[in-house]
Amino acid sequence: MTGDLKEFYSSGQVCNIVDLSYRQLDYYDRTDIVKPSVNNALGCGSRRMYSFDDLLKLKVIKKLLEAGVSLQKIRKAKRYLEENTGEDNALLGVTLISDGDSVYACNSDKDIIDTLKSGQGVFGIALGKVYEDLRGDISKHLEQESGEVKTISSNTNTLSV
Repeated sequence: MTGDLKEFYSSGQVCNIVDLSYRQLDYYDRTDIVKPSVNNALGCGSRRMYSFDDLLKLKVIKKLLEAGVSLQKIRKAKRYLEENTGEDNALLGVTLISDGDSVYACNSDKDIIDTLKSGQGVFGIALGKVYEDLRGDISKHLEQESGEVKTISSNTNTLSV
């Protein structure tokens, strides 16, 4: 990892960075949409730990949901992308396009033009842009975390945590 990115993120950090509820995150794990790749929860007391790539997948899923795509179709699109892009960095050159009903993966401008010929309005997600946005979100989150100083005061002394 480079810069100010961490190697792993807790569930609470993921919820804040990606703007998901803990319930959504738990559901995505239990239903195998996105499982934490660093450390999976193995019963009471264990903690899920997510990688940057996990956060990237969650951010894309959130954007597709916002575009009106159903989870069932997101699962199919995710499976297609996993099967048809060998290396992780290859995904950054892909643009996802959706009209709320279908999801299209485009690797070039020509693909996008052909998609628009039908006249249907579409919603595009450039995965490289999502990657950069996520890096910024993480940096902002880490700055907020490090800037927070909690003070507990008692009658005689003050404790800073």
